[in-house]
Amino acid sequence: MKALLILARRVSLALVCLLLGPLLTAMLGLANPGGDWRDASHSKTGLAPDPRSHREALVQVYIARAFSWRGLFGSHSWIAVKRRGAPRYIVYEVLGWHARRGGDAVSTSTRWPDREWFGSRPRVLTTLRGPLAERAIPRIRAAVARYPYRHRYRLWPGPNSNTFVAYVGRAVPDLDLDLPPTAIGKDYLPLERWRTTTPSGHGWQLSLAGLAGLLVSPAEGWEVNLLGLGFGIDPGERALRLPAIGKLPLPGLRARRPLARSSGVPAPLVAE
Repeated sequence: MKALLILARRVSLALVCLLLGPLLTAMLGLANPGGDWRDASHSKTGLAPDPRSHREALVQVYIARAFSWRGLFGSHSWIAVKRRGAPRYIVYEVLGWHARRGGDAVSTSTRWPDREWFGSRPRVLTTLRGPLAERAIPRIRAAVARYPYRHRYRLWPGPNSNTFVAYVGRAVPDLDLDLPPTAIGKDYLPLERWRTTTPSGHGWQLSLAGLAGLLVSPAEGWEVNLLGLGFGIDPGERALRLPAIGKLPLPGLRARRPLARSSGVPAPLVAE
């Protein structure tokens, strides 16, 4: 009987931990679980420089909360590139409805990259400018062409849009990509390839099909993956890594934030 009570307490504690993140996400207004996708906003947010006046090469990686109830747990990410002098951006992302219709899940479009994702305001995870971006763009294109799950999509635990962005990040370490725990699917790996570099390209991770794993990196910190949910700490940014919430700065500790590449602007540190 005592063993059953201990087990019940542990299960209850685990459920509280799993539900606390989505509840806090809703309370903080980080996600909007309601609404009709047909009426959702896709307004520009001003995060992407106008290519007509911004002539230098540019690479940006975006992330925004997923639509409807999915936004309480996770996010959607995508990559935008612009060659020097190009009049428009090219956006690479994985769209689940393409794969479900039997098509190619990888979408290549010229949509404006900083638009809201069905009402969720995006933020920029990383930016490359100038010669660094110019060198990275061919490598990004090559990684997009090699993506191995073009006709497969699974919301959880992957492969999905975050699996795609993580794959490109591993192939292009110059992106120094740090996907937050809300990027569910970033840790997905096939069972036969359970060990690889982290999405930043600067550390190592173990993953069993995205359902369990461990990540250690100077860029991302330390993170444990349980059922696709990430728990960890980022010593460099003095932040906790929490499922559904993302990165949560530790009070009273000053983050050692890296500079956004080639821009001289401090990278943002927010709960996401």
